[in-house]
Amino acid sequence: MARRDTNFYYSFVVLPADKRAAILAVWDFCRAVDDAVDEAGGGTSTPERQAAAATEIAKWRRELARCYAGRTAETTQANALAPWVAKFNLPRQAFEDVIDGVEMDLARCRWATFDELYEYCLRVASAVGLICIEIFGYRDAGCRQYAIDLGVALQLTNILRDLGKDLRSGRIYLPQEDLARFDVCEDDLRAGRMTNCVRALVDWQARRAHEYYARADKTLPREDARSMVAARIMGAIYRDLLRKIERSDYAVFDTAIRLSRPQKAFIAGRTWLETMARTRKS
Repeated sequence: MARRDTNFYYSFVVLPADKRAAILAVWDFCRAVDDAVDEAGGGTSTPERQAAAATEIAKWRRELARCYAGRTAETTQANALAPWVAKFNLPRQAFEDVIDGVEMDLARCRWATFDELYEYCLRVASAVGLICIEIFGYRDAGCRQYAIDLGVALQLTNILRDLGKDLRSGRIYLPQEDLARFDVCEDDLRAGRMTNCVRALVDWQARRAHEYYARADKTLPREDARSMVAARIMGAIYRDLLRKIERSDYAVFDTAIRLSRPQKAFIAGRTWLETMARTRKS
């Protein structure tokens, strides 16, 4: 997940004012839930911090229940979200999935298989997309699969971008089966040495992310391309970030690879213009 001044913000600015306010309320709520576990410290956490994070997660479940029951909440994030729940018929299960995904981070710091990681991506990323598309508006139910595929692509990009940071907090999101496949041990990753095996491992993860971007392109219904323009901008920004990571030879162990604000603004403008032009033709 991301804060307002990062990649996601540039996709939201194209929305009408009410939809932008609703998206930001969703984002602030999900961000607050995510912070509950990020502050626990992952694999380097103490039992006390883990217990405090579990208490925070339980609090956000109660806050979500208040939003859907029409009761005044205790947090500014939940109170800001509540008016949009009914207006856009936001799916409660998707919010529950986000909280479940964040709770997974509290319970584990390793993922044995990609299937396990995929379930995590569905909860912490695709579920957010399924909420957002209700605000964007769509006609074809195929947009739900688009949100799922794009969410997985974005989260896989995040995992590559944050590889070094996550290692320092005791978390490794690359599946253990892939480490074994490419003969990489955790010490190799912690050392930050770009050996041939490590390069093959991270390149495999990048190609997997590209595969999900391609799936999203195929599953986006043509008739909903314009209403999904914010999501398309989001995907374009993250796709360019993935390419930048690849061009850096995966210098993610000690470097925070980012796109500049002008780059993100340019991608947003380009994607918006492309989308408008294509939908006019169709």
